Amino acid sequence: MQRQALAVPSHPSLSGITVLERGWLSSNNILIHAAPGEAGDVLVDSSHVNHAEQTVALLRHALQGRRLDRVINTHLHSDHCGGNAAVQAAFDVPVLVPPGLADAVRQWDSAQLTHGAAGQRCDRFEMAGTLSPGDEFTAGARRWQVLPAPGHDPHSVMLFDADQGVLISADALWGNGFGIVFPEIEGEPGFDDVGEVLDAIARLPVQLVIPGHGAPFSDVEAALGRARSRLEGFKREPERHARHALKVLVKYHLMEERAEPLEVLLQWAMGTPLLGELWQRFGATQGGTPEAWCERAVRELVASGAVALVDGVVSDV
Repeated sequence: MQRQALAVPSHPSLSGITVLERGWLSSNNILIHAAPGEAGDVLVDSSHVNHAEQTVALLRHALQGRRLDRVINTHLHSDHCGGNAAVQAAFDVPVLVPPGLADAVRQWDSAQLTHGAAGQRCDRFEMAGTLSPGDEFTAGARRWQVLPAPGHDPHSVMLFDADQGVLISADALWGNGFGIVFPEIEGEPGFDDVGEVLDAIARLPVQLVIPGHGAPFSDVEAALGRARSRLEGFKREPERHARHALKVLVKYHLMEERAEPLEVLLQWAMGTPLLGELWQRFGATQGGTPEAWCERAVRELVASGAVALVDGVVSDV
């Protein structure tokens, strides 16, 4: 369920930045306020299409009459770029994306874009250009470095203000982990990339992390320790990561749909390319049918309280 977005309380390193903490279907929105002489504020990530109307309203309030100059996406998962089209329509702004899927965005190739493979919604938007690892830009009188952050997504980037020690980490590091490792779902290596990005963060003079989900945090060492522990567990037991990924993708689908008959949900799951990959690589080795494999995951979500199952209908809670 999408709760009311929260403006994160002030922290010395957040001066001139508004962080809107959103619910788990949507990524956080980071608004870097323009310094004197700059063209306008910069928005990092626009959340999910289901919440696009709320995103626009929240931005209008946070802008306080200032101009929005551009949108930057850390990566192109639906919960980070789904509001792009609505923000473009409301504010007539360009969107910059990491270069890896730029051609897929131009052609709107859902087979290449992860939201298509994951069976998620995302309105088509127009991109104006790219921000590549190694690039730098100025916003809010801060010099932001664009850093590579493969692992969760091979094309993802982070943004780092070295002077104030602020890292916009997207889904490479949260307060309690990191995002599911999509390459591993598709049969490509990704766990080592996650570890290398965590090591890269540890070498930076980070004072405050603004994650893609959850509140900003300053105890970076502790967060890195939790992430590394989680990563080691997934590396020892890849099937554990696969099971986690299956449940995450099913939960996200239910957050989009709100409720669905179990039979329809299972049909969606078996018709979704990424879940089909998971079945072939992990579920099929256990025997049974893909529908039964997925239904077990749904019932595990019910047992954990993440979703409800009443009279054959599965609903988000």
